[in-house]
Amino acid sequence: MTDATQVPQATPAFKPRERSSILSASANMRRRNAAETRFRLYGIAAIVLALGMLAIMLFTILRDGVSSFYQATLSFPMELSAEVLDPDGNRLREEMTKVTTVGYSRVLTTAFRAELDRRGIVQDGLSDADIGDMISKDAAGQLRATVLANTSLVGTTIDAKVLAGGRIDGFIKGRVTLETAERDSNVSPDQLRLAVQLEDAGILTTSWNWSFFTNPDASDQRPEASGLGVALLGSAYMMLLVLVMCVPVGVAASIYLEEFAPKNIWTDAIEVNIANLAAVPSIVFGILGLAIFINFAGMPQSSSLVGALVISLMTLPTIIIATRASIKAVPPSIRDAALGIGASKMQTVFHHVLPLAMPGILTGTILGLASALGETAPLLLIGMVAFVDNYPSAPPEGFLDPATALPVQVYSWASRADPAFIERSNGAIIVLLVFLVIMNVGAIMLRRRFERRW
Repeated sequence: MTDATQVPQATPAFKPRERSSILSASANMRRRNAAETRFRLYGIAAIVLALGMLAIMLFTILRDGVSSFYQATLSFPMELSAEVLDPDGNRLREEMTKVTTVGYSRVLTTAFRAELDRRGIVQDGLSDADIGDMISKDAAGQLRATVLANTSLVGTTIDAKVLAGGRIDGFIKGRVTLETAERDSNVSPDQLRLAVQLEDAGILTTSWNWSFFTNPDASDQRPEASGLGVALLGSAYMMLLVLVMCVPVGVAASIYLEEFAPKNIWTDAIEVNIANLAAVPSIVFGILGLAIFINFAGMPQSSSLVGALVISLMTLPTIIIATRASIKAVPPSIRDAALGIGASKMQTVFHHVLPLAMPGILTGTILGLASALGETAPLLLIGMVAFVDNYPSAPPEGFLDPATALPVQVYSWASRADPAFIERSNGAIIVLLVFLVIMNVGAIMLRRRFERRW
């Protein structure tokens, strides 16, 4: 059999590949579009969830904390009896200091009850002690300080305006009710009913509570008199010291590492350690401060100086990283141009690079200080949680006086049992949030005002 006799096999017909039009999506394209749509929906859902949780948190804080910015007060005429406040009749401050707050409480209660009788307000079932308990225990101390500062007031009648007790204040704000008063040993339903009559008569009123920003902390017996005065001053002292200690050191270290330091194993080790320190938990810095500054160096516990040193150690890596990023963002052509016209390395850095990087440096510094303002854990370990009711002195002596800070004051009030302190802790959180928002908005405005895009 030869090749000529072989039967040729049929060649399969050529079928051209189907081409899809660019106007119609293929199956693969539809799958990719569906995956992209799902991913976009996941992102939107995550953002909505985060914003929802933030809204719930802010709503809760505002709901429970706004009431701390106004306070219930009692207004009535009060005769400063000379028989009680100055038994010797000499009007000498040294002799009048022998009268304790018990005597002033008796004067307050007598005058308050006399005003109720004069107005015909019913006081069924209430003794003098019950009526006196409606007045804040802080009122007697305030009255004593006023009288000792001006002894000529003894024997006269003044228009007294004193704080109402914590439970009466809570009743006006809706925190205390007749039902809860039946189970509360600190207030009775009859006192709350009397409070309603006092409010109708204009004796019991509410007004803006400036003392919340000026008063120091108060004991558990008079939560209505507690304020943020010492905490605000302590935070101001700490932030001033942190600013002085962190910014020059952080900026100088960043300039050296970024512009002058040789690239070797030592500078690499320093950079790694700076990055690691920025990620160390804040409580570790508190342990370090307790061991070095208090136990070893013997610095005063609870002082603003020790708190500032601890916060500075924690904030310094953040400022260095932000400053180095700002310096690195300046284009190399700026340096080359300055060096090309004969400027020295020092002149190039300080006359050209640093001014251009300054907006980013300021932004990073403000954000670092804002983060430091809200730190609590390291301050707790160095004793700033202690009860402090005296204002620190003016600088520089005040830097060594006992003080506290805003976040520590929030923690202290939140850990107490009285609901009035919980209200004030939420109010302190609002104040802290306002400071943080102002600092962050300032950082954003500085960045947008001075930022240069290359």
